[in-house]
Amino acid sequence: MARTLIRQARVLTLDDDGREYATADILIEGSRIAAIGPNLAATAVDRVIQAHGKLAMPGLVNGHFHSPGNMMCGALTDMPLELFMLFEVPPGGEGQVGARMAYAQTLLGAVEMLKAGITAVHDDPYHNPEPSPEGIDAIMQAYADSGMRATVSINHPNQVEHEKYPFLKDLLPPATRQRMEAARRWSAAEIGTLYQWFLGRWHGAADGRLRVAVSNSAPQRVTDDYFATLSQISRAHDLPFNIHLLETRLQRVFGQEVWGKSLVRQVHDLGFLDERVLAIHAIWVDEADMELLAAAGCTVAHNPVCNLKLGSGVMPFRRLRRHGIPIALGTDERNTDDTTNVWGAMKTAGLIHKIAEPDYRDWPAAAEVLACATRGGARGMRLEGEIGQLKAGAAADLILVDLDTWPFTPLNDLVRQLVFCENGASVRLTMVAGEVVVEDGRVFSVDEAALKAEVRELAVEFGASLAATARAAAVLEPHYRAMLMRALNVDVGMERRAGPMHP
Repeated sequence: MARTLIRQARVLTLDDDGREYATADILIEGSRIAAIGPNLAATAVDRVIQAHGKLAMPGLVNGHFHSPGNMMCGALTDMPLELFMLFEVPPGGEGQVGARMAYAQTLLGAVEMLKAGITAVHDDPYHNPEPSPEGIDAIMQAYADSGMRATVSINHPNQVEHEKYPFLKDLLPPATRQRMEAARRWSAAEIGTLYQWFLGRWHGAADGRLRVAVSNSAPQRVTDDYFATLSQISRAHDLPFNIHLLETRLQRVFGQEVWGKSLVRQVHDLGFLDERVLAIHAIWVDEADMELLAAAGCTVAHNPVCNLKLGSGVMPFRRLRRHGIPIALGTDERNTDDTTNVWGAMKTAGLIHKIAEPDYRDWPAAAEVLACATRGGARGMRLEGEIGQLKAGAAADLILVDLDTWPFTPLNDLVRQLVFCENGASVRLTMVAGEVVVEDGRVFSVDEAALKAEVRELAVEFGASLAATARAAAVLEPHYRAMLMRALNVDVGMERRAGPMHP
């Protein structure tokens, strides 16, 4: 078992006691932290890392992510989610990519995250037109090869496309509606069988770095029996359950018009709301929804940059926290954040809620935001106590941040400057499960030059895929836009967006 000693670092543990050390050592044995404290013995260690002038802290956790968007940074025009999805995951299955593309684009995102000090990711990949063992293997092998910690699901809805939305069925031309109804849909038995294979092949792989999660995408996108199968798998294996809940105003309208209740209430009434659920976005929630989420022990995944880019709205951060709901912080897709950088999501989260809360005493403190990007993400991955904090017995997922850089000059308040000044450029070392995967800007697990060259080559093929997707989306866009306009006339009893500016 390899033993590593990090010496003379400033240490921010983010543990239960909030311990900080002006100068301390960290002893790592194998994949775990053995001890933290001043002047630890340096006997029988394989490597000593001198860290004077550097901060040792937990690696950041990207609490919500979709790796299939990794090739699309800057590729799509900003528009509301329901239109945006037509250009990335077309209901007709246009724009398919192969296993090699899935591997390369997943590795691309992993490398970008590791270099910025993001040691773990909760990935919810969608599969176009449907999942396959080959595509799943490609994603998982990329994470295995990168050295990153990843919890990964299979995001594959099975509902008829026009049934996922209010009003759409009546707005579509009959021929388009019939094509949607004739499209192949997976059964509950099929997704259950695929998950059993996935669990057997990848859950706990790479010495425990890789784990499986469950996803139904969103409750309105699946049939009840499909949802029940996924919930049963989550409970049987204690897996996180990714559910996008009330991301947009249109989804609030859907609940009112189709189910006569909110999406959160529907999940609760079906019996599927529990402590394993990661409620993704949770923007258009009301007090009753928050009470249900809190009582069930759910975690919420907050994606502030994505929510701004798609105009989805501002999540009620303080109200969720008052209910005691843990919050993870994510970047969502690389085409809705345009980066995988959790540092940027932290700063945005620390700023956007200032215009949503009139009482400045309710604004998120920097320490709260940093906790979302570390311990909150760990909670969402069901790895609480394992990652997101530094303590004896926890996984050795940590980073060294150079404090002799402009973001920390002068150093007035460490936590505030981590949240509002740093962007990941000061990270000098990234360690995952006791292995140094990045040091002084060099990624040891991947040939970066070769990866960039391959991604640029694949981008030509991917450009053709995007063009095919855009052509299919252009046919559907007018009908989806009409749906959105009609939904704006429905009173939902709340507002989560900035209104028009008036004199």
